Amino acid sequence: MSLPRVVAVAPGSPAQRAGLEPGDEVVSLNGHRPRDVIQWQLLADEAALDLEVRRGSFDFDVAVEKQPGEPLGAEVHSALFDQVRTCDNHCEFCFIYQLPPGLRKSLYVKDDDYRLSFLYGNFTTLTRFTELDLERVVTEGLGPLYVSIHATDPELRTRMLRNRRGATSLRWLGALLDHGVEVHGQVVVCPGVNDGAALEDTLAGVLDRYPRLATLCVVPLGLSRYSREGDLRLHTADEARAVVDTVEEWQDIFRSTLGRRLAFAADEYYLLAGRPFPPADTYEGFPQHENGVGMARTFELELLGQKDNATGVHSGFFAWVDGAPADGYRAARTLPTALSGWKAGHSPVIQRKNVIISGEYGARVLQPLLDNLGRDDVRVLAVRNEFFGGNIGVTGLLVGEDIARVLRDEPEDHRYLLPDVCLSKGVFLDGTTPADLPRAVEVIPTDGVALRRALDG
Repeated sequence: MSLPRVVAVAPGSPAQRAGLEPGDEVVSLNGHRPRDVIQWQLLADEAALDLEVRRGSFDFDVAVEKQPGEPLGAEVHSALFDQVRTCDNHCEFCFIYQLPPGLRKSLYVKDDDYRLSFLYGNFTTLTRFTELDLERVVTEGLGPLYVSIHATDPELRTRMLRNRRGATSLRWLGALLDHGVEVHGQVVVCPGVNDGAALEDTLAGVLDRYPRLATLCVVPLGLSRYSREGDLRLHTADEARAVVDTVEEWQDIFRSTLGRRLAFAADEYYLLAGRPFPPADTYEGFPQHENGVGMARTFELELLGQKDNATGVHSGFFAWVDGAPADGYRAARTLPTALSGWKAGHSPVIQRKNVIISGEYGARVLQPLLDNLGRDDVRVLAVRNEFFGGNIGVTGLLVGEDIARVLRDEPEDHRYLLPDVCLSKGVFLDGTTPADLPRAVEVIPTDGVALRRALDG
């Protein structure tokens, strides 16, 4: 268990007035040693704080006086100070198993930690959840949480998770819902495994046993070229259409019984099926926006000026690794200072061709929207993900190596816009940075509002 280490102190804050400095380690707050940033924030909200601080080899006490609820003003190094609760499932479709060798070690950590579910929107299977965890979630109001369901049939779920506790761990989902905790679910559909009749059974199981589930997103299997599972395969277009049909039929059932649609198919399914996205109001406020449900429609509304505020931050994959910031998955995706070779935000006044860098799926969404704008100074540069291969086409998994390969053949005098969803603290998944790219790029937030403002100059 590590100590919370101060990495930044806000000017004029109670922490600065008390003499806290970056690099200080906080041994305790009012006699309590926090396990994670959740406890840290609860303790730091007290009006009177007695801190035990370690600076180098010296320990000393610091008294902090502030108004009740006033922020302490000290940012700490990570979300968790004890160990991450790792996952003991062995799901054949797990993307961690599909990573290439040689990446930074933190990317290979499989978590199944309800705290990261609360802070970052990570999905947990609940196979390592306990009575003590339930007590803490309920008493501290740790919601919403995100749960991987995949199947409600006990035997099928056990087979998919390759863990005998898969058959029983959904009892915790029922307990969470019984205590009024907001929970969002996920089903990763693997062709020939939990689609077809099995998917029907899962949706029926949700209605029967977990009707208080807030939402359920149905997403397709992501398969990289590094997968060693010979039985896994990609969806066909007909299978994708069948999944969309099933989800939409069950939306009608849920609406007639619960008064809401509850289940939603991911945007990727509509692309695979070659079907238009549902109307914006179908998504009932876009509660699973972060998980690729309704992103296309929200982006359209934002880009066309029908929404002035971005719907949400696209957390991307692996958003929590490398010392996850205490403010959760909504943290800034780029470093606060510009790096050599790229620009944060937008600034050019010179009129030149705007080129939007995107994954293949994003390009299929963006191009029709831009065509409707009638702008001849904007084009989309679709980047094929050869780093991961397979069917990986989301922008959030683009890496510097692939972007660099495409940019080398691009004109130098164009303006290149890079969505920040493919960065974590300014770094791509392959460890490169925008400064390593052969063309200067401007990193902008991944939403239609930011893109509209960037294009308007």
